Amino acid sequence: MGETTAVSSLRRELIEKLETFEGLTDRPSKVAGGSAIFYHGKEIAHFHNDNEIDVRLTKKLIKREGLSHPADSEVHHHRSANSEWIELRFSRTEHVEEVVRLFKLALEEY
Repeated sequence: MGETTAVSSLRRELIEKLETFEGLTDRPSKVAGGSAIFYHGKEIAHFHNDNEIDVRLTKKLIKREGLSHPADSEVHHHRSANSEWIELRFSRTEHVEEVVRLFKLALEEY
């Protein structure tokens, strides 16, 4: 089945925007399987599906931005509130822009 849905096009849009940042690339995940985003060779995010990405933002950034792990998470339902990883969902272009903004902030801390 080809990527023809709006959600799939949003995933492609997100990947294209992230790959404009120096050092970010999309390639297969060795840990999570499927597609992942790497920063200078280190996996910092991976997709759970076409509208959800699990991102290593750092605990400091998650707290500063007031982000919280989705209560209805199907993949990481037992994730610690102190984790530096967080699931981000996107179903509209505005959500993609927010994920890109958070990546930019995270890259400033790496």
